[in-house]
Parts: sequence; C-alpha cells; structure tokens
Amino acid sequence: MTEHVEQREFQAEARQLLQLMVHSIYSNKDSFLRELISNASDALDKLRLEAFRDKDLDVDVSDLHVELEANADARTLTVRDNGIGMTRDEVVDLIGTLAKSGTGELRKKLGEADKATDAEQLIGQFGIGFYSTFMVADSVVLLTRKAGETSATRWESSGDGTYTISEIDDAPQGTSVTLHLKPADADDELHDYTSPWKIRELVKKYSDFISWPIRMDVEKTAPAEDGGEPTVTVETETINSRTALWAKPKSEVSDEEYAQFYKHIAHAWDEPLEVIAMKAEGTFEYQALLFIPSMAPFDVFNRDGQTGVQLYVKRVFIMGDCDELVPEYLRFLKGVVDAQDMSLNVSREILQQDRQIKVIRRSLTRKVLSTIKEMQANRPEDYQTFWTQFGRVVKEGLISDADNRDALLRLSSFASTFSADLPTTLADYVSRMKEGQDQIYYATGESRHLLERSPHLEAFKAKGYEVLLLTDPVDEVWVGSVPEFDGKALQSVAKGEVDLGASDDDSDDAQRGDFAALLTWLQETLTEHVKEVRLSTRLTSSPACLITDAFGITPQLARMYRASGQEVPVGKRILELNPDHPLVTGLRDALAASEESEGLAETAELLYGTALLAEGGVLDDPARFAALLADRLARTV
Repeated sequence: MTEHVEQREFQAEARQLLQLMVHSIYSNKDSFLRELISNASDALDKLRLEAFRDKDLDVDVSDLHVELEANADARTLTVRDNGIGMTRDEVVDLIGTLAKSGTGELRKKLGEADKATDAEQLIGQFGIGFYSTFMVADSVVLLTRKAGETSATRWESSGDGTYTISEIDDAPQGTSVTLHLKPADADDELHDYTSPWKIRELVKKYSDFISWPIRMDVEKTAPAEDGGEPTVTVETETINSRTALWAKPKSEVSDEEYAQFYKHIAHAWDEPLEVIAMKAEGTFEYQALLFIPSMAPFDVFNRDGQTGVQLYVKRVFIMGDCDELVPEYLRFLKGVVDAQDMSLNVSREILQQDRQIKVIRRSLTRKVLSTIKEMQANRPEDYQTFWTQFGRVVKEGLISDADNRDALLRLSSFASTFSADLPTTLADYVSRMKEGQDQIYYATGESRHLLERSPHLEAFKAKGYEVLLLTDPVDEVWVGSVPEFDGKALQSVAKGEVDLGASDDDSDDAQRGDFAALLTWLQETLTEHVKEVRLSTRLTSSPACLITDAFGITPQLARMYRASGQEVPVGKRILELNPDHPLVTGLRDALAASEESEGLAETAELLYGTALLAEGGVLDDPARFAALLADRLARTV
C-alpha cells in the first residue's frame, strides 16, 4: 500500500543542473553505471560498519552485494544493493536538493565550459553523479528502506524539474535505482544498456575492483541432446574480480585501473595527476594507495572540507574522510589506507590518540612531499598543474607543520619580478641573489598587477633586486612563521628598514639635516595617522609610502583577521618620504619660507592619503580626501 504521495519541485539549482544533464554535457554517458555502483558500494560499507558498532541493529549482513538486473523488453536497468538505505528526509536532502555550498559557482562554470570534457570534470568536482542517470534514462525510480526501519520511500522523476515521493509499506532493505532507458542510438552514441555483454564490459572497465560482489543473472545455453532443443538456464554470476588494488604491486596494476579506482573512491571525473602506492612492514603494517587529483574540488579551500582518505582495517571499511591520516594542508588527497593491526572498533576520538595512526600520518606526509618534490624536479608541467590547483592549500603547512617546513619551502614556488610567466623556487631565488645580498625580499598584496606598481618596489627594481610577489591570503600569515631559508632571512619590502647597498653616511646625515624641520612638522601634523616620518631609501618616483614596523601587523593581515571575526590592534605606521621628489622638496621649501600653514597641512593630508591609496589601503575619511583633492585641483585650472 502506498501512502502520502507528494509531488515536489527540485531546488532551483538542481533543476538547472538536470537540464544541463538532459542536454548531454557529459562526453562519456557510460559513466552513469560507475556512479550508481559506487553509491551502492558506499551503502554496503556503511551498513557493515553500523552493524558492527550497533549490536542491537536488526539487519542481515551475511550476504551484502550489488545486483544488476536488465530487462530488454521493458528497456529497464536496475542497480540494487542491500546496504544501509535512506530515510525519506535523506532522499529529499540528497536527491531532491543540492544542499552543498558552491552550486552557484558550479552553474557559472558549467555555463563557461567550452568542451564536454570540461563540463564532465566540473560535475565530478561537486559530487553529484546521481544526476548522470538522466543522460541515459527517460525516467528514474528509486526505492529505498533504511536499515532498522519498517517503512520505505519511493522516489521518481523524469528529470523535468519535478519529482514524486511516497511512503511504501513493504520493501527490501537497501536501495534500488531503476532506469527507464532511452532508445539506443543508431550511431552508438547511446549504447544498449540492457545488453549483458555491455553491462559486463562497463563493470570490468569501471568497477572491477569493488570489494563487494556485483552480481547479474546470465543466460547459459547448453547444446541440444538427441536432436532436441538447446537448454537455456539462468545462472547468477559475480562479474567483478573484487581485487583490492592497494594490495597489489604497482607493477601489476595498469594506469587505467588506477584511474578508475580513483574515480570510484573520489567520486571524481578527472584523471589522477599522481599515484602513490605504499606498503609498510615491521612494527606497524599497513598499505596505502593515495592519489593527487589533477583538478581541485570546489571546496578545497574550505578547511572544514573532507580529506577524502578512507581508513580500512584488514580490508574492512572503517570510515571515510579520516582526517587523522593526513595533515589538513594535504586534504586534497584521495585514497585508501589499510592497517593490519588496529581494532575494528575504532572511533575518531580514539584515532586522535592512536600511536599507530600518528606513525602512519608522519610516513604518509613525508612520502607525499617527496613525491611532489620529485614531480617538481622531473615533471615540471605536472608540477605546475599541481601547484596551480593546490599550492595555496599546501602553503598552509608552512604555518602548521614545523617538522616538515623545510621540505615544504623547497617544493613551493612563487611568482617573482624575475619572470612574468614562470614562478620560482626559493633555491633558485637564492642562486640569483646579488653579491652581498643576505635577505630574500618579498611583497604581499591582492594581485601581481598591484604589487608591480607598488611604491615599495621602486628602489628594488631600480637596483635589480628580485622580489617575490605573494598574492594568496595565506601568504600574509606564513611569512610570519618562516624566519629564513638556507640562512637567508625573509624581508618584506614594506616592513622595517632595508639596506639596498652601500651609502655615504656623511651624505645621509646632511640630507636628514636638510629635511629635519619638515620631518618634525609632518610628524606633528599627521600625529593621528603615523608614528614616525623619515626619509626613504625604497622610493625612486613616488613621493611617499607607508611602512609597517619590522614586527608589526600589516593592514592586509589585520583585514584578514577582522574578516574571520578576530579584532587585532593595529599600531600607527611609518611615513617614508622620497627626498628627491618635487612634492617633498617643494613642501620643505614652503615650510622653510613660513608660508600659510593651513594649506601646507592640507598638502600633508593629501601626501599621506596618496601613500595609503598607492598600496591599496582604505582611507579613514574618503569624503574629506576627495574634497581636499578637488579643491586643490580647482586652483590649478
């Protein structure tokens, strides 16, 4: 008996995504079966784990499996599992809506994708492979019953923006997805997915390594005896090998097998950039198979996002998203770790204190970092892809992982004034340092464009000093945690005092004497804004710039803290003047001639304001600055 039948509309984002699906944004429609089998495998993993943890759960786990059923006459294909199942609310949340953040970004990127393969990879990034069923089906029916519950849920949609959902009194435990297939295309763009040989081919290609048996009824024809009719029988066969790829030597696994396994566990559509296979023996035994993706997931910069590394014990799934296995800055990794000596009854709280997990974590981290370093040395194009996708995340380790900081510094690369196109490593920067230079100079800001035009870089460029251009938000933080590299201190071009070469001390003293009155007057006039006014050695064309104390907090870093809800005290900064600029010398001469002080005070405000704007800062009183500037310009017309 069916009760509470309800017709509902998909969430707006899901409805738009369905339309994209129906209009064939995927380049490989065969992939839908991999998605359904992966979901079924996950459901079986979850049920076995739940039954182990909850001894009172009334479920049968003696024959967990995935079943495929094809009906050529009705043109249907069903993927069925006897796993954990779903409640009605879970069905609505997981299928009727797109609850994940970032769906707006997804739709925007899909609209911009100029190739089917680009769109396919984007879909995989957002983890919504179930919708791929509408590439091959006119309608989809899902029937599911949560383990331990009595009522079931039936969900049906034609991909037209609406779906029906109802309660069913009697249904087997687990989930079945039945596709009412579209007609097969004459040109083979859409295969006959009711054909047993085609199903077997797709399972072999995409899902052969699934640890659960994938079963299908297969007709067997026996030869006729004594001139009679051939005998046709139906046998149930397991059509996957169920081999754990992480247990096999790397030499025995093809690149295609690794790629399909990666897509299965990561629910991804891109190809892995790197495969890392490990086997440890001794006090703690474990096997690991890790993948570095070639594309960053949409939530990779969300530090609460999933790590994607699964924990097994003796081939038994324990948990996905095991964030204790890898540090947070390697959260983009996907893969499996299979430990041999741990208890099956393990929780996240226990993992945090587990000595074996800590040993595995250290070993995995070193292996991943050495692999990236090897990629940097021998496969520069792959390394560039990696750094473009994940460099910003990896640099978080410079803050949090002091033990591996040197390795991280050596595998990192940064934009610099040396090249407009190619980033540089710190080792290469050091190899190009000028004779007598003992500091690595860097600038932080929102973009390369702004930094290259910053007044702070003027003297560095004029004298041929290379400067690192750091534009990621994390750069503002990690530079404060890294004092040096290979004995060379890191020095911000916008902090403290800099020494860009030998100078005549007597000449400097004389120059400071010429400007002493101006420096004193400006410090008194701008006392609300600056703590000191001094002559600059960094400026060649700008009249002034603002400098932060050597150990002070930069305005950019302060804005980051405020954006995260943390208020930090920001002290007054230092105003440095270019003694060769006409505005500065003119202001000095006007002050010496005792000209009208109010006009000079306004000039001082404009001088400070332009220095603040030149570095991308925010004025305290933009309206007043605009009024002063307009008045000054009006006098010159």
